Amino acid sequence: MSYIAVIGAGSWGTTLASLLSEKGYEVTLWTHVPDLAVSINKERMNSTFLPGFKLPPMLNASFDGRELSTARYILNTVPTQFIRTIFNRIRPHMDDQAIIVSASKGIENSTLLTPSMILGELLGRPVSVLSGPSFAREVADKKPAAVTLATGDPKTGLLLQEIFNTDYFRVYTHDDITGVEIGGALKNVIAIAAGICDGLGLGHNSRAALITRGLSEIIRLGLKMGANEVTFSGLSGIGDLVLTCTDMQSRNFTVGHKLGKGMKLADIISRTQSVAEGIATTLSARQLAARQSIEMPIIEQVYLALYEGKSPADAVRELMNRSLKSEFQRY
Repeated sequence: MSYIAVIGAGSWGTTLASLLSEKGYEVTLWTHVPDLAVSINKERMNSTFLPGFKLPPMLNASFDGRELSTARYILNTVPTQFIRTIFNRIRPHMDDQAIIVSASKGIENSTLLTPSMILGELLGRPVSVLSGPSFAREVADKKPAAVTLATGDPKTGLLLQEIFNTDYFRVYTHDDITGVEIGGALKNVIAIAAGICDGLGLGHNSRAALITRGLSEIIRLGLKMGANEVTFSGLSGIGDLVLTCTDMQSRNFTVGHKLGKGMKLADIISRTQSVAEGIATTLSARQLAARQSIEMPIIEQVYLALYEGKSPADAVRELMNRSLKSEFQRY
């Protein structure tokens, strides 16, 4: 039996499942890997994605979708490119009245849809979004964090706010689902660029410039897609961007750092267990920029460095030598 089902047993899914279980909810942590579920239940630890962190005794891991039939709330933490496959698999077991929340960040390559859009299309019901600056390990260690919960219905937002909020995990409500998801997705691409700068040893000035101009690109695309500009000044915008662009805990920053140090993308991926969403999101963001007829020069250079073998140093040089213009232009 489960009241809340968390889909995806990566570091973030495991952390949120633990948080909810400690609040007294009956929680099932679902994974598509049977051995991982068995290991979690036996060892009381997710040694693959959250090693060293003891899980609550009442938290149950499962790979059998039938447990999902009793879940009143379903929380998605599956990497974006796999959401469609996973939810097509488990959809027959889900309660048609379950409230859906997504905590994934990215844009699907084949459709250019965000996680809530994918789930809305598959399940035919509203989807709320949880996002913001939140490294899983720090939340698991109960270090203070604040995030945004975006919903299309205020009553649902207040209900979910109470469910997720703790004395170390503060939840704010918002109504701009599109803006929250665009900020959460594109900050990962900018974080790769920030990691490249760090790997090249370019200093703090370059990182500050990159974060600021990266935010401008995120806003530019977000507004074209109907987002509220103020969203990008909040936790799911500048907050998440700064966090992801300034610490090696960020998988995307780490990917960029290794690129800046001269490693090839294929080698980086082969040695990385967790998914760095920004790698795939770069493809989607570039396509969205073309679709919306807007310039996103940082994202373009990240694409060239990731997929066209462009030298990271040449990518930086090209950004610095673009034609001069006013800082604040109409979006």
